[in-house]
Amino acid sequence: MTAVDEPGELRTEDAFDVAAVHSWLKGEVADLPSAPPEVRQYPGGASNLTYLLRYPDRELILRRPPAGHKAASAHDMRREFRVQRALKPVFPYVPTVLGFCDDQGVLGSDFYVMERIQGIILRSDPPPGLHLTEADAAGLGAALIDRLAELHRVDPAEAGLTELGKGAGYVRRQVEGWTRRYRAARTENVPDLEAVMAWLAEHQVDDVRTCVIHNDWRFDNAVLSPELDIIGVLDWEMATLGDPLMDLGGTLAYWVQADDDEVYQLARRQPSNLPGMPTRREMWDRYCKLMGLPTENYAFYQAFGLFRLAVIMQQIYYRFHNGQTTNPRFKDYWMFVGYMEWRCRQVIEHGGL
Repeated sequence: MTAVDEPGELRTEDAFDVAAVHSWLKGEVADLPSAPPEVRQYPGGASNLTYLLRYPDRELILRRPPAGHKAASAHDMRREFRVQRALKPVFPYVPTVLGFCDDQGVLGSDFYVMERIQGIILRSDPPPGLHLTEADAAGLGAALIDRLAELHRVDPAEAGLTELGKGAGYVRRQVEGWTRRYRAARTENVPDLEAVMAWLAEHQVDDVRTCVIHNDWRFDNAVLSPELDIIGVLDWEMATLGDPLMDLGGTLAYWVQADDDEVYQLARRQPSNLPGMPTRREMWDRYCKLMGLPTENYAFYQAFGLFRLAVIMQQIYYRFHNGQTTNPRFKDYWMFVGYMEWRCRQVIEHGGL
């Protein structure tokens, strides 16, 4: 099936000692061949790097952090590994993790390995060989929200994840934390965002509840079957215990719909603009109805999601600006920071978009 997601060539700057990893892996996974695997790399990598380890009869995934500057709490491989191992029995869409390595002599950083979930991943546009009808698109949009609600219904105690978060006050901590991160990563060519940060601080709301949240929920982190069912959810780097509407706000920031302007379309990372896809407001309303939550404060959660996305893009650009990565995809990220400020102001002025 041509639509199945496949990795590309290994980038030189992201290469590692394959023989050393293979030697370590043989102690973690039974019945591996004696020869090291072929290594390919997935095209993302704005945050953690993802590789395919291809053996003759088995395919595994390796996750590691990037080189260069990173926030103190980011890129915690041990934590990402632990979250997935704990969630798997109660949320079946999580990949099966196989082993975690903190021996810096193997790869130069912590990393973990998991089973590959083979399937379709929707990036900016549907992959070749996959035609989505309006009904397909509508169903996929609904499924993305429904699976998010399913995650948010997981009992943290049942999953053994009660120590993952810090308890009540998640909204406040997020507003304060992302404000600090932006100020630390700001470069001279981006706006200060002080007005947006002040508005978020002034209008922040109380937590509606505390649950397991993914914090990066979008189509390019979901694996689909040929029948377009969600069979896997990837990238648990930022998962924690927190407010579910903050998780939804982050999802909406990435949801570029058909009537958005050309600049926002350039930032689109999933085919959320296809005919049949729900709007951001429809996504919000569907989720709140499923979870029995009030629909007010839409503007706050949407503005926060956009602000958080601006900070993420600026942190990535900061690494490029300071020569900590040469990936050319990152060289223009600073331009979108100013645009995200404008979108935040539009949301604030109009009560949501």
